[in-house]
Amino acid sequence: MSSYTIPPAYAGKSAREFLRREVGVSLTLWRKIKQQNEFYINEVQVSPGTAILQPGDILRYALGTESSILPVKLPLSICYEDDWLLVANKPAGQLVHPTTKEHTSTLANAVLYHYQQQGLPLTYHPVHRLDKDTSGLVLIAKEPQIQHQLSTSSQKLFHRCYQALIPGEISPAAGSIEAPIGRKPGSIIERRVDPEGQQALTHYKTLRTNGKLSLLELVLETGRTHQIRVHLAHTGHPLLGDDLYGGSLALLGRQALHAWKLEFMHPVEKQLICISCPLPSDMQEVLSFFSI
Repeated sequence: MSSYTIPPAYAGKSAREFLRREVGVSLTLWRKIKQQNEFYINEVQVSPGTAILQPGDILRYALGTESSILPVKLPLSICYEDDWLLVANKPAGQLVHPTTKEHTSTLANAVLYHYQQQGLPLTYHPVHRLDKDTSGLVLIAKEPQIQHQLSTSSQKLFHRCYQALIPGEISPAAGSIEAPIGRKPGSIIERRVDPEGQQALTHYKTLRTNGKLSLLELVLETGRTHQIRVHLAHTGHPLLGDDLYGGSLALLGRQALHAWKLEFMHPVEKQLICISCPLPSDMQEVLSFFSI
């Protein structure tokens, strides 16, 4: 059950105003809170729509925790966890969320099993996603209003940083790729640079290179589907292992892309959180083999 202490600034204000401004509760979530009808001020059950607050009041509410996702005992690498958030290091080959074809081996299944073992009646709220064959950090909210705060475009509080392996040496060694991205006609999966597509901006810099192979660091300003993959292919340097966009499978059997760092302003604690994780072994082995 979510719990908040009301600050002096909200004396005489409605519960709806406090939850919207301070907690990030969307209109859709507010409707769910009202429907659930488990809303308390100082342990007294009240109607959410008529509740008026005073400084020091303790506001609590509950939401239903039904989920169609099955908790499954799977390996789970947790890089950060508190009462509001969890950051997991997802391995390549694992989906972030179940599909009709794959519904018991995803990150969601592993996270819900972890919650179950901790006795936490929580559902699954990923703030962003990674492609199945992209490894690295995924930020997961424990409550829907936290997910809403972190993922709304008007209030982008988190930044993602990736590392990638490409053939050759990109020129210039550091810069930005700004090119709109849209769907490729005839495909529900593949994207392409398209003047009619959505704005997309990727910043990059070369960390190491031997001229034949380079390790890049990339930061996303936008979060379009396959953004890094499409942008690098557009420069003539598709990711190693990314055969969908022209990358060679000779050295790696999946796209050489790893989400290695997350920075975000904690939506509750209001502190900057920075989390990182090293390159996975398959990408490290390629670097070692080429002495990069």
